[in-house]
Amino acid sequence: MKNNNFIKNVLFTAVLSAAVTGCDFASAPKDEIHSDGKTMGTFFSITVVGDYPGGQKGLDRDAEEVLHKINKDISTFDKDSVLSKFNRSKSTEPFPITQDMADVIIESLRVGNDLNGATDITVGPLVNLWGFGPKKVNRDGNPPTLEEINLAKANTGLDKIHVTIGKDSAYLQKDNPDIYIDLATVGEGYGADKLAELLDRKGVQNYMVSVAGAIRTKGVNNRGKDWVIAIEDPSNEHAVGRNVIVPVCTKGQAISTAGSYRNYIAGKDGKTFSHIIDPSTGRPVEHGTVSVTVVGPSALWTDAVDTGLMVKGGEAALKYANERNIAIYVVTRNANDDGFETHYSRAMHRYLECE
Repeated sequence: MKNNNFIKNVLFTAVLSAAVTGCDFASAPKDEIHSDGKTMGTFFSITVVGDYPGGQKGLDRDAEEVLHKINKDISTFDKDSVLSKFNRSKSTEPFPITQDMADVIIESLRVGNDLNGATDITVGPLVNLWGFGPKKVNRDGNPPTLEEINLAKANTGLDKIHVTIGKDSAYLQKDNPDIYIDLATVGEGYGADKLAELLDRKGVQNYMVSVAGAIRTKGVNNRGKDWVIAIEDPSNEHAVGRNVIVPVCTKGQAISTAGSYRNYIAGKDGKTFSHIIDPSTGRPVEHGTVSVTVVGPSALWTDAVDTGLMVKGGEAALKYANERNIAIYVVTRNANDDGFETHYSRAMHRYLECE
């Protein structure tokens, strides 16, 4: 699972330039309004094609209000957030949460159960144990012991938390006093969705929103073309610039990527440990899959699915996606470990056909 306050530090996703996508330079581009900054321990960016009520200042103000509310609900780095207070509580009685927070947790549980626990928002104790969470652990390159891993695993499990929703109330309950929820798995996607909801309410017809690697698009870019997102070539991980392995036309869908090659801890023996933790073993994944990109109806959903499929590994991920008609793109190390191979599900094909 992912490490800090919604940072995945995975494959870089970005809007491709017109030179890459083959846009028509003869047509004059429409005006754009931009808003960007830091949030959730990472960065956000909003591009609006055309007008926004209140202009630049209005967009900045409204975006900040949306993101501030999200942080106050589900940040593990804000000690006063609702989630932080829940995590500190040793009570097993129902704990009051916001309706929005309940929606995030319910969707996370639904996806996690469908993935047989590969996406697990209770994996926080293991994330912290390996040194990727807000509770930093300095092990001088030494991995946790088996005993430490087993102790942390005893405090994880999707079946150990419960959500109750009433007409005007929502509650979260833990079976074990030491349960610790980490919504970093889905936070970026949730943030992108809420920003997209804001733009929809304001009547914006053409936009792109990104919170780190989670992206939402609608309509067209400033040249009247489909938004095109780049998946980074992982062989370029140490270079200053970033190369594109494939362009993806989102066609109004959400897209997010989980990957293992940019955020890791180096052990004393030279072995690296990925920040993607397998809840079933309590250890970082060790297979050759370096990234999984998912396209779907909401960034919250793609963010939850991509991590679980990254845990499963490329072969299992493709099987899962093809059985459910899910669009995914997988990058794996080749058998000689000197290059990469790419594979994608049947449903992904339409998003690789860019005009």
